[in-house]
Amino acid sequence: MARGVLIKIVQIVTRKTTRLCSTKPIVTVNGQYPGPTLSAREGDTVLVKVVNHVKYNVTIHWHGIRQIRTGWADGPAYITQCPIQPGQSYVYNFTLTGQRGTLWYHAHILWLRATVHGAIVIKPKLHVPYPFSNPHQEVVLVLGEWWNADTEAVINQATKTGLAPNVSDAHTINGHPGPIASCVSSQGRTDGYKLKVKSGKTYLLRIVNAALNEDLFFKIAGHKLTVVEVDAIYTKPFTVDTVVITPGQTTNVLLTADKTLGQYLVTASPFMDAMIVAVDNKTATATLHYKVPPRNATSIATSFATSLLSLNSKKYPANVPREVDHSLLFTIGLGINPCSTCVNGSRIVAAINNVSFVMPETALLEAHFFNKQGVFTTDFPGKPLVPFNYTGSGPTNLQTTNGTRLYHLAYNSRVQVVLQDTGTISPESHPIHLHGFNFFVVGQGVGNYDSNTSPSTFNLVDPIERNTIGMPSGGWAAIRFKADNPGVWFLHCHFEVHTTWGLKMAFLVDNGKGPNESLLPPPNDLPKC
Repeated sequence: MARGVLIKIVQIVTRKTTRLCSTKPIVTVNGQYPGPTLSAREGDTVLVKVVNHVKYNVTIHWHGIRQIRTGWADGPAYITQCPIQPGQSYVYNFTLTGQRGTLWYHAHILWLRATVHGAIVIKPKLHVPYPFSNPHQEVVLVLGEWWNADTEAVINQATKTGLAPNVSDAHTINGHPGPIASCVSSQGRTDGYKLKVKSGKTYLLRIVNAALNEDLFFKIAGHKLTVVEVDAIYTKPFTVDTVVITPGQTTNVLLTADKTLGQYLVTASPFMDAMIVAVDNKTATATLHYKVPPRNATSIATSFATSLLSLNSKKYPANVPREVDHSLLFTIGLGINPCSTCVNGSRIVAAINNVSFVMPETALLEAHFFNKQGVFTTDFPGKPLVPFNYTGSGPTNLQTTNGTRLYHLAYNSRVQVVLQDTGTISPESHPIHLHGFNFFVVGQGVGNYDSNTSPSTFNLVDPIERNTIGMPSGGWAAIRFKADNPGVWFLHCHFEVHTTWGLKMAFLVDNGKGPNESLLPPPNDLPKC
């Protein structure tokens, strides 16, 4: 079957927008917040010309798209490309190979993704059905956060002081916060998103968590939701009343409108299992009021995570690496480094294996492709240099090291990464996102990972496959993937505040044999730093 070609032109523009009875200019995609949904089919080639009309440098990341051999189109600033400068443009060119479902796109520089984001809907190939009953209608629901203040000013102030940034003023569903009693619109009604349904019909809800810094609970009063897909991977269906979704993740659920006629509350409320960075507790809602899950409902989050299993059918197999070539242990946590200009003489930082990543001044992929020296090193530690009781009180020295250090992988290497939360300052859940690959979540647990006993609990048959995982607070998660995509691939926390603080690293994957296993050359319009 011939592949389709989808061509889009995207304008990054500033628009005055009013929420919570407050108006401010925000950076948008085509003047829309959230941005327009990008719809395509599995196998399509997508070309999106992004034109930057704002005062900031811009990039767009196509979150979850594999970008096989097309790392130049992945989008993270200074990792795979230099940013698109004001008045400039760049064409992102990639093919949707072997993927179908809900993903999303967002700015990948500064904190612009607070408003620069939208859904990606990849339909199956023509005449290929869903592995579940066809819904009456499909609805995209983008969950987010709203600040009355300028988000760039928020993080700049935090960086200057060395303290945590101010929290958002509200949560949003498709750009709409819930009703706030102190804010009534000019039409005499409060804001809020309304999902209209017909009695007896089943709907496919495509849910995206585009929030900057908060895991969210999603719930519809009086209704059950059947999970059928996460991160564009079909799951074994299971039914819940609350969906747990971290920043960066997508979840597709079936909703059947089987209750009596009326209005039912749709809520997006925060889940937080640690309070180092406060979360705002304003719930994005529709009309009625009912009890939402408490912010620290860890049992709900754990139950949801352990219920996720790959479909693992003949058509959609779970090709889990049974053996590994690289067995890595990455400790995830916070630290405190000296800062002579900060208010307390120190600043909060974040690190993987005690390395706070330093962003380069040129793109890592370009430096790799053209063999530019002095931009990065390939000595990122595969395990902590100084082991300690990771989920205990932590070391007395909270200082981290700094560096632009990558981990080197040969093409087709089988990789296992154990992501270990630490009690340094405080245990916390982290949404960890890997660019360029999907990975299998083969195991999770509380406390410290034990290389002798923990693997006995691994699921190597039908583990869920994802691109973003919510790490258990005070615990660990083991992921496996095959390094079959040459290039430089970012791994980072999808809490934007933690990424800003340095909780990130990158894998450098060699070319394989021949042109079909090699990174394509850069496009002619690749932005310059």
